[in-house]
Amino acid sequence: MISVVIRANHGIEALAATLRVLIPGVVDGIVGDAVVLAARSDDGVAGLVDGVGATLVIDEELSWAGGAQMARREWVLCLEAGDVLGEGWMGALDRFVALSPPESGLGRLRRLGAWRARLRALVAARQVQAGDLVRRDLLLRSAEAPGRAARIPAAIVRAPAAP
Repeated sequence: MISVVIRANHGIEALAATLRVLIPGVVDGIVGDAVVLAARSDDGVAGLVDGVGATLVIDEELSWAGGAQMARREWVLCLEAGDVLGEGWMGALDRFVALSPPESGLGRLRRLGAWRARLRALVAARQVQAGDLVRRDLLLRSAEAPGRAARIPAAIVRAPAAP
């Protein structure tokens, strides 16, 4: 099982789209818990988060480590509101977690579509970013990616309403 940390940085509709795609992962036992990071208190976000049984963390910086502090699993999948996991994501993440050697601490999903997001990912390749599956202990120690990311054979696309 993994924890999912979601930055609520693109509006409530985008957050709902991301949470919706995680439901089958909860049912199949891949997703154990979810933490939503919000920069400020918002009744709409709080209601949505409470409704799905996730944990809300108010963190102005929206830091992955801030969410990882509340995560309950060894591996943390970092997402932004509006990220929608593509077909086959559950099996890909489950295999990665089960087969990763102990020294491996980072896997990266590929991001389809948005050229801006891919450019940002190249520039910030040394930083943990949305689409990364990171061991919780490494995420709590540093925002810098722990070495080279292994590719995870699954993809993320943006929800139609998300920027």
